[in-house]
Amino acid sequence: MPHVTIEYMIMIPMLILQIFLFPLTAAWIMNTWTTSRQTLALQDAASLIGSSVQQIYFSLDHETIAEGTLVSQLSAPKFIEDKPYTGNATIRAVTDSYSNASKALQITLKLTGSEITATTMVTLGQNAEWRSSTFMSNATNTCIKAQKLANGTIMLSFGTNR
Repeated sequence: MPHVTIEYMIMIPMLILQIFLFPLTAAWIMNTWTTSRQTLALQDAASLIGSSVQQIYFSLDHETIAEGTLVSQLSAPKFIEDKPYTGNATIRAVTDSYSNASKALQITLKLTGSEITATTMVTLGQNAEWRSSTFMSNATNTCIKAQKLANGTIMLSFGTNR
C-alpha cells in the first residue's frame, strides 16, 4: 500500500500542472496563429494596393495620354477579420547603379487595434509625385486618384470617390 500513496504524491502535482499548462499553451499557439494570419492578410492587401497604384501610374505615363484625372476604385478588402486598417505612403527618389533615376513609393498599412503592420514598395518613374493622404479601408468608395499635369508629372493619392 505505501507504493500507491507515493504514486499519488507524484501524479497529483503533474495532473494539476497539466490542467494549467495545456490551456495556456493552446491559447499561446492560437494567438500566434491569429497574428500570423492577420499579418498575411494585411500583406496581401498592401500588395494589391501597391499593384493598383503602379498600374495606374504606368497607364498614365505614356506620351499619348493627355493631361487629366483618373479615379480608380480599389478592390482591397474593407476589413481583415472584422478590423479596419489604415494606410499611408511616402515617396523617395532612387538611383540604381546604371544612373537610372526613378522613385519608390512605400505603402504602409496598420491593422486598427493591434500592432500588426505590412509594408510594400512600388517602383514608379521620376515624374511621379505623391500627395499626402491617408487610406481608410472601411471608408465608402475608397479609391486611388491620379492626375496627369501638362508638364507630365503624375500626382497620386488615396481618396474617396464622391
